[in-house]
Amino acid sequence: MAVMTTAIKKPVALSVPDLLGDPDLTQDDLKILFDLSERVKATPGKYAQVLRGKQLALIFEKPSLRTRTTFEVGITSLGGFAVYLEHTKPRLGEREAVKDVARNLDRWVNGIVARTFAHESVLELAANAAIPVINALTDLYHPCQALADYFTLHEKFGDLKGLKLAFVGDGNNVCHSLMVQGAKLGVSVHVATPPGYEPRPEVLEIARGIAAETGCTIEASHDPTHALAGAQAVYTDVWTSMGQEHAAHLRNQVFADYRVTKDLMAVADPGSLFMHCLPAHRGQEVTDEVIDSPQSVVFDQAENRLHAQKALMILLMQDASA
Repeated sequence: MAVMTTAIKKPVALSVPDLLGDPDLTQDDLKILFDLSERVKATPGKYAQVLRGKQLALIFEKPSLRTRTTFEVGITSLGGFAVYLEHTKPRLGEREAVKDVARNLDRWVNGIVARTFAHESVLELAANAAIPVINALTDLYHPCQALADYFTLHEKFGDLKGLKLAFVGDGNNVCHSLMVQGAKLGVSVHVATPPGYEPRPEVLEIARGIAAETGCTIEASHDPTHALAGAQAVYTDVWTSMGQEHAAHLRNQVFADYRVTKDLMAVADPGSLFMHCLPAHRGQEVTDEVIDSPQSVVFDQAENRLHAQKALMILLMQDASA
């Protein structure tokens, strides 16, 4: 009878071999990622061959513009290439066990990027593959988005400790990642949602525990004005996430008072920035005059997805001996 062995992951520059969720990253990890993102963005040619010959599998249960494009362009510009595996129908695990998918890909490619509904799918991929696994969005976290967001704020403000970010809308995966990464960076994150749409209690607890150590605050309320008071960054997202389309009509009514308008932005700190992970439903969660205003950095965030993810792939996928 064959004896099963657990594959051993190679050591990496980060404290973790995968990026599965924001709690995994340390404060030092974030500093390393921001520093490399800055260098990759400034001198992309210097890194053109660091992942030469590396293959990346993209497993996507959800449609994507920014995530797919930035990972495909990113790995190609680093000397590797990507294989796109659409799993919208059937979803991951329906045709073949997730652990079997992981074990196959482990023999063929050097990394996996997974964009799934269930967070457990990403965890199972990582548990059964020795190669790095990157969470490109689950229903629980969106760490690559938050990396790009805080890198963008780092470019605009420098040191982020003491900054306040207000999140208005649905307490979703993006909100979760912003709270946890923000707490690690010393950023106070104040969330305003309609009753019943708060961030998950377990994620709030994680973020608040980290914030107690870094000296910032994580708040959740139902008052957008309170959340925005004195904020240097104002963030919103779509009211209806992928997979919730059946509830769109109800959500449009429930969230009507949580639209980011010019008047609401006036509550924030003078010179505050408007942020959105995109795609935006203009006229719903944000008005045109806000998203198209000089305060808006939404396309800086989108661009920085490329640079932050390139830095992440370099740190996770480059051979330790290189």
